Amino acid sequence: MSTTVKAAVFSAPGTPPEIRDLVLPDPGPGQVRVRIAAAGVCHSDLSLSNGTLPQKWPAVLGHEGTGTVEAVGEGVTSVSPGQHVILNWAPACRECWFCRNGEPHLCEHALDRAAVPYAHLTDGTLVHPGLGCGAFAEATVVGADAVVPLPDGLDPATAAVLGCAVLTGWGAVNNSAAVRPRQSAVVLGLGGVGLSVLQAARLAGADPVIAVDVSPAKEELARSLGATEFLLADEHLFKAVRALTGGRGADHAFEVVGSAKVVRTAWNISRRGGTVTVVGVGAHDDEVAFSALELFHQARTLRGCVYGSSDPARDIPVIAESVRSGELKLAAMVTDEIPLAGVAEAFERMRQGKGGRSLIRFGA
Repeated sequence: MSTTVKAAVFSAPGTPPEIRDLVLPDPGPGQVRVRIAAAGVCHSDLSLSNGTLPQKWPAVLGHEGTGTVEAVGEGVTSVSPGQHVILNWAPACRECWFCRNGEPHLCEHALDRAAVPYAHLTDGTLVHPGLGCGAFAEATVVGADAVVPLPDGLDPATAAVLGCAVLTGWGAVNNSAAVRPRQSAVVLGLGGVGLSVLQAARLAGADPVIAVDVSPAKEELARSLGATEFLLADEHLFKAVRALTGGRGADHAFEVVGSAKVVRTAWNISRRGGTVTVVGVGAHDDEVAFSALELFHQARTLRGCVYGSSDPARDIPVIAESVRSGELKLAAMVTDEIPLAGVAEAFERMRQGKGGRSLIRFGA
């Protein structure tokens, strides 16, 4: 048996998606079929589509989503049909060296399923799931370990952004950088993940929380989500940050663009002994340089941040408490609600640095 659904199918890097009929198999042992309620359009999807990140083709991208379990395969007991769930694009195996040593976000096998076809087109062409999820479709089939039960009291649509943007941003602040109250934090780049970093920094008690973007249009949204200051990413940024941080520079600088230039900027505006956390996904040939002397003299920490150093099963219930209390605002991060056919336009908005998160609401 199988199920046919509409999906945004990418045939090759650099090509726009086409809405095609996708044939999903019934879930096998250890698998579940999820009817997608909503899917966020993440910058990582853009990076997969243009070849910045590796991807096998053709593919259905999309990895940030929520939905309802429609069917389960043999041996699945963690979720049941009818249950609302959040997709987890990096399920940990719990057995590799990284998992056994407390770093499930670095699991050796987290992306194994992305390399295996999971469905086919009506002409028989095999299709791969972007980051193992394939959320730009009316439904998908994933491993049971690739879904997390949706906590009570959360909107099943806007909760989609928890699956990547919020987990990554909240985790960058709390897991990777461990921001403490009254430390200064600068967030460079205010897309979906950057807005999540911003909110998490505010909730962690950072002060000041300085939002930085190339677009002045983002100031109002940034301030509504907790930025105490908004600065444009221009030639005055260095002096402006120092003026707001006692002349020292920021305790924490978060790079949320995926650019060597912005990594270097984050380094320059942080204080001696400060921490630079690289959250954005850049290209493998976009190199950033430091002199040996400045690495010694500045005594800064430069660290990468994969998926917010998070464990979704552990962190989503914690984050949900802040959502239910109204302290963490999900809907405010969604600046564009789109149908499935709107993915290409959402990508273009990201290229132009416009808006926050685009959210596909199925049926819209």
